[in-house]
Amino acid sequence: MNEIEPRIVTIVKDLLERSDREETSVSLGATLHGDDGLGLDSLETAELSAILEDEFGTDPFGAGLLPETVADIVAFYADATAASA
Repeated sequence: MNEIEPRIVTIVKDLLERSDREETSVSLGATLHGDDGLGLDSLETAELSAILEDEFGTDPFGAGLLPETVADIVAFYADATAASA
């Protein structure tokens, strides 16, 4: 496990807690949107984008990607880290 993965999971959990959904389980396979996933709405997605930008200096949404799962976000940063190495 890379060090980015637990940080992203924590960011998503914190976002859900602020939305009074702390009981929602966050895993790498969790979808970001929809009733069968984390259920993020457009405002929460924008907030997640801003938090990721503040934390890492870039975010997949701002890069024009539309991640569907937590794993997609982790992969974005793993790819960015590999490209800069």
